[in-house]
Amino acid sequence: MHQASVPHRQVLADVEADVCFLEVEVILHNPFQNLTKPEWFLWSLSVVTIIASFMISGGFFVLTLIASLVGVTALIFLAKGDVWGQILTVLFSVLYAMISLRFRYYGEMITYLGMTAPIAALSIITWLRHPYAGTTEVKVHQMNRQQTVWLIIGSTVVTIVFYFILDAFGTSNLLISTISITTSFLASCLMLFRSPKYALAYAANDLVLIILWILAAMDDRSYLPMIACFVMFLINDLYGYVNWIRMGKRQKLYQAR
Repeated sequence: MHQASVPHRQVLADVEADVCFLEVEVILHNPFQNLTKPEWFLWSLSVVTIIASFMISGGFFVLTLIASLVGVTALIFLAKGDVWGQILTVLFSVLYAMISLRFRYYGEMITYLGMTAPIAALSIITWLRHPYAGTTEVKVHQMNRQQTVWLIIGSTVVTIVFYFILDAFGTSNLLISTISITTSFLASCLMLFRSPKYALAYAANDLVLIILWILAAMDDRSYLPMIACFVMFLINDLYGYVNWIRMGKRQKLYQAR
């Protein structure tokens, strides 16, 4: 009995070692080398547009430029199903929370620091544990009915709870900030579940944030670049949804062989 279990344990140890090696390999790879020419164009256009908007606006907050460039880079990697998108999302969340605090958008600060960043950190683990065919691309997952129901219940609870929390903090533009929390929660959870619909939730969040920063820019022109930033985010998220649908179809065809 004991002798029979030794080979079994050895096999498990070998499998675990292979998994760990693959995870390290995925993290250490250069994510830019997998971008296609259209993706290089989209990323370059996003970077140029964001930098140009900051230059035109004049006196801008340097942290907003850094956060915008990190964010748009994260999105192109998320669109590829690359774990580096999640790693950069954690960094973007911290930077964006600092910007939100400066303008008293407590809802955004709480959302990104207390929800988006931790869920993105968990997503790093789930994405590394579910690679597609041993590649750097994550395996696309279709959510079942039970997961969908729990997501709806969770989103409802989060919306109600945070409405009162933000109200207590005296958050600017309370209704819009609350909607932003709901869409961010949906997007983060859908990424954790590796669902293509994460991109649609983020696109909805982009629209909310465009409105939010338009209102902020009415008081301070230095926030105009944030509008350009989230317009480019919107374009990247729409591309992300299209690409994840393609990824899902390709992976399904590969499994059917």
